[in-house]
Amino acid sequence: MKLTGQTWEFTSKPRLLAGATVVGPEEGQGPLSGDYDYIYDNLEINEKTWEKAERKLLEQASQLAIVKAELTKDQIQFIIGGDLLNQIISSTFAAKKLGAPYLGVFGACSTSMESLALAALLVDTGAAERVLAGTASHNCTAEKQFRYPTEYGSQKPPTAQYTVTGSGCGIVGTGGTGPVVARATIGRVMDLGIKDPFNMGAAMAPAAADTIEAHFRDTGLTPGHYDLIVTGDLASVGLPIAKELLQKAEVPMHETEFNDCGLLVYDMQNQAYVKSGGSGCGCSAVVTYGHLLKRLNNKEIRKVLIVATGALLSPLSYQQGESIPCIAHAVALEMED
Repeated sequence: MKLTGQTWEFTSKPRLLAGATVVGPEEGQGPLSGDYDYIYDNLEINEKTWEKAERKLLEQASQLAIVKAELTKDQIQFIIGGDLLNQIISSTFAAKKLGAPYLGVFGACSTSMESLALAALLVDTGAAERVLAGTASHNCTAEKQFRYPTEYGSQKPPTAQYTVTGSGCGIVGTGGTGPVVARATIGRVMDLGIKDPFNMGAAMAPAAADTIEAHFRDTGLTPGHYDLIVTGDLASVGLPIAKELLQKAEVPMHETEFNDCGLLVYDMQNQAYVKSGGSGCGCSAVVTYGHLLKRLNNKEIRKVLIVATGALLSPLSYQQGESIPCIAHAVALEMED
């Protein structure tokens, strides 16, 4: 592994051997429905509580990823995961069921790329041969913890985002024919003083722009190196802000397609209840391990940079009037010629 600034370059070519996604009904009605492995027709995920439902999503996505990688759970050497719930209980309980050594991480909605970057680091340094990275979120658990329970029926402003109900998991290892995890840029905590939990896109946009700028500064690449660059969940409010910040930093984003997972996961015209778009730990996870991995394996695209963003607030910090610190982690996936 080579370190330049904030960026790891993985020299031994760890690969994304397989990925799996399990989503809820709203995600199944979106434009990427054909790219998911399993779609539930009910938000309860056939469980008695929202928290058990979220855990089940992660357990099922993990098991599917292992099967698709043609492995058994005993061959997984480490699990790296996290989620939005207090003490990352969804990931912890899912890891308990799988039984492998577990590293719990928290990056809020950036956890999907944080866990993937760390999994690639373990494989690249020889500390492991097969690592499972994954995360999950559920719309009703996030509403219950961070805003208002769904039963309350509160109205939301247009800047609000809709937490994805879904889980995405990937297996990183040696060999295989999947995309190479080429490099990862670890973000810095950014805080622009925004305190509105219904305006996450604006809060997270500076972190996304900062990490993208660091990625190209560290690597010497330009945006044109990638066929696609996607942020995690800036949605319709945050993505234009990130574009403006990158333009001011003279990062030539016009060289490539630049989009956002929170805009890709839903039909923004026919699913108006998502307001400005998707968010949550599951947002970039299901897009990456479902839609983007499929496009990479089909050679529709060859190089993609995923920049997952996260708002590092808690109910306690919000109630005490604190602003929202944010972070973004970027991972580059590339298919070899």
